[in-house]
Amino acid sequence: MTLRETSVTAMTNEPGPLPRTVARDGDGGFWPTYGRAWIRTPGSALYLLAVFVLAMLSLGILAALFWTSVGLLILVVGLPLGVLTLLIARGFGVADRFLLRLTGLPPVAEPEWRRRTDGGNGFWAALTRPVRDPHYWVYLVHGMIVSPILSTVSFALTIVWLSVGLGGLTYWFWGMFLPREARDGDGDWGRYVADVVPWLFGGWSSWGVEVVLYLLAGIVFTITMPWVLGGLARAHHAVAAAMLGRWSSDDLAAEVRAESAAREAAVHAEDVALRRLERDIHDGPQQRLVRLQMDLAAVERRAEAGEADAAADLAREARGHAKAALDELRALSSGVAPPLLQDRGLAAALEAVAAGSPLPVHVDIDPAIDRAVSAEVARTAYFVVAELLTNTVKHAGASAVTLTAGLRRAPNGAPTHLDVWVVDNGRGGATFAPGHGLEGLRERLAGLRGLVVLESPVGGPTSVGAHVPLGSAP
Repeated sequence: MTLRETSVTAMTNEPGPLPRTVARDGDGGFWPTYGRAWIRTPGSALYLLAVFVLAMLSLGILAALFWTSVGLLILVVGLPLGVLTLLIARGFGVADRFLLRLTGLPPVAEPEWRRRTDGGNGFWAALTRPVRDPHYWVYLVHGMIVSPILSTVSFALTIVWLSVGLGGLTYWFWGMFLPREARDGDGDWGRYVADVVPWLFGGWSSWGVEVVLYLLAGIVFTITMPWVLGGLARAHHAVAAAMLGRWSSDDLAAEVRAESAAREAAVHAEDVALRRLERDIHDGPQQRLVRLQMDLAAVERRAEAGEADAAADLAREARGHAKAALDELRALSSGVAPPLLQDRGLAAALEAVAAGSPLPVHVDIDPAIDRAVSAEVARTAYFVVAELLTNTVKHAGASAVTLTAGLRRAPNGAPTHLDVWVVDNGRGGATFAPGHGLEGLRERLAGLRGLVVLESPVGGPTSVGAHVPLGSAP
């Protein structure tokens, strides 16, 4: 496989939202829809029976704990007991959402439990955090009131449909084992029905009438069982989605938390970069400039003393130190955005950094990235590519590199992400390690809500992808 093919494969395998095909009950006509409903019926029946047991447990445990905690609020122990009640209510709600998977209905989304709430970070703030989270209280209401009532009704209807449907179809067999004093006695309801409608059951035995009536009831209840049990399961699912699922405010809370984490990551990455730059300047150019100053002072003294040859030797040595300091400053300046990035855009800057690499770099860059990316995203992408190419030269043992940059678009054609891949044919084995280059890149991209994807099996090749959402720079 060539580097170009590897890059394309890596971009194809890049994780992201996959298109989903949603099967609607109305697709394919009546019989396919009815068949799909029957496939879900055993799971729905199992859920409706199991959730009744769960609801009775939650009612008994939560009611006892909650009212006890209310009674003990005057004491210190009341508050921790109330918090424990809320946590147990959450556990029952999670169990209900887990059991709903038996029905084959879509999973109920997890709420946002890490909402930003006021109160600080102390012991009491941590203890009372569930009390200040509305999700916990809704879970408590669901476990103490809503679920027991709904589960009782659904359990009764489920038992009726299962017993009449399955029992009616098989009554011809197990009914023979029921004890009867007189199968055709005056108190037999089968004989009573035969007497009421003689035109239908005239001359029939009581046993025959019972078998037919049970069979008819079993057929009716069995035919309607997928609709009844499926409807009950959908009722539970609707209640769970409203009370136990994710709210629209949860998405806002998650967005705020992610934005805060991105800002913290950006600040941390910038701090690390500044400290590293300070250390590199101190250990490199600064030391050489100090030595250059000393050499120039020595040249001055030798020149005043008339030692021309010695002064010339020191001048040549000083020139070497000046050249070395200049080279180091040029190397350090690679961490600063070049004027080319501001003047001609990201595509030209990436081509320039690739052309300056000691290794041959195959470049495939979409020119449209210049119009789509912001200045912050462009600057970060340039730094990431420059760092990746430097790492490839230093550590990968590669002989060729592929640089690919393009836009990921939404179905309406609007660009949503900048995708950059650097693929080399080196020895592989690259990993994320604290304090090393790839980890620093991951922190830098986290400041823009981006991510780094690394595929580097031992023996190579190494594929590193940087994926930055557009317009998300803090």
